[in-house]
Amino acid sequence: MTIEEIIKSNVILDDAKRVILNLMYTQNFMADKFSELLKPYDLSGEQYNVLRILRGQKGLPANMSVIQERMIAKNSNTTRLIDKLLLKELVTRKVCPENRRKIEILITNKGLELLQELDPKVTAHEQFYASNLTQQELLELNRLLEKYRTLK
Repeated sequence: MTIEEIIKSNVILDDAKRVILNLMYTQNFMADKFSELLKPYDLSGEQYNVLRILRGQKGLPANMSVIQERMIAKNSNTTRLIDKLLLKELVTRKVCPENRRKIEILITNKGLELLQELDPKVTAHEQFYASNLTQQELLELNRLLEKYRTLK
């Protein structure tokens, strides 16, 4: 189905506008599907992203700045996300002993176990949506999306 059919447009869209609308629609579609996957775990996509970032620290703490710069959604309220993960006992937060202005965040064993349970489901989700494309098409799509984001 074309983007014009999806949005029920009666006008012919130029290619630049079609790309933007396709990207926006696809991003929302994928975010909704990912939210459905995470819903039984009472996690948002942003909370999942924070947990993945913290797991990637391999036992070392991360401060709010490190988490924020690695977030996919740069406009996320990192403090609020951490607070919610704290309530779920998926992370810990403490003051850095060397710099009392710095807060250190660590993933808990409960958080690691949750990610371990989610890993195969997330992989299956990614593979399901990629299955309509060949390996070469996936490479090309990634190349084009990266090129699209890189303005000179």
